[in-house]
Amino acid sequence: MPHAATTWDPAQYLRHEGHRTRPFLDLLARIPDLPAAGPARIVDLGCGAGNVTALLAERWPDALITGLDNSPEMLRDAQAHAGRTAGGGRISFAGADAADWAPIGPLDLIVSNAALQWVPGHADAFPAWAAALSPGGVLAFQVPGNHDSPSHTLLHDLCESPRWRDRLDGVLRGPHRVLDPAEYLERLASLGLAVDAWETTYCHLLAGEDPVLDWIKGTGLRPVLTALADSPAEREEFVAAYASLLRAAYPAGPHGTVFPFRRIFAVARKG
Repeated sequence: MPHAATTWDPAQYLRHEGHRTRPFLDLLARIPDLPAAGPARIVDLGCGAGNVTALLAERWPDALITGLDNSPEMLRDAQAHAGRTAGGGRISFAGADAADWAPIGPLDLIVSNAALQWVPGHADAFPAWAAALSPGGVLAFQVPGNHDSPSHTLLHDLCESPRWRDRLDGVLRGPHRVLDPAEYLERLASLGLAVDAWETTYCHLLAGEDPVLDWIKGTGLRPVLTALADSPAEREEFVAAYASLLRAAYPAGPHGTVFPFRRIFAVARKG
């Protein structure tokens, strides 16, 4: 049976804003200067709550920046960052789905932070995105690469267990929607782009009770929480079972709970 579109909770997502923002800052540091003689035209694809979109305006103060997302909840929060910027540029937000977004060029930068993993076959869109770039324009993104980690495998196993198989069939995205850095490099280089691709595993030190669960409630667990929203008792039962599994996989230590998180990056520049 079809499932409802995932409902997002910006406040829950931003509870770990510092840890979540660091990969974007690392990506931003590797993006070269943009070619625009005047204000750069930038699209933030899958902008979420707009907090990283605002960081783009710090790097390019006079740029015309558009944040796109398909979550009404995220876009409502993002509006707090909309308007004129200190350098004379502008930030605006609009609804769009990365799965079928058709860019209107020329664009100087298409950037995406932890969003493309939600889009099956997103690499197939690279030719159209590259075609929309101005000469010297850049496509840059980072995606989680931790689908083999316990946080994900335990969630999939629980959803596929006899207790939940029928109730949650088809809710979670598949485990193979992101490529390895070398595969992204090949796909982008074949379009004539100069590519820098790499991966980093961050070891986040999380505090509090069930901190890994708290993290995943803002991201990977959202489809399950949405699917079980019509039954609070079932939702509580599932979360309790998942929390128990996560405690065993990520035990608390004397300084907090270590949560390793692999991320994959690519910065591709048009010649």
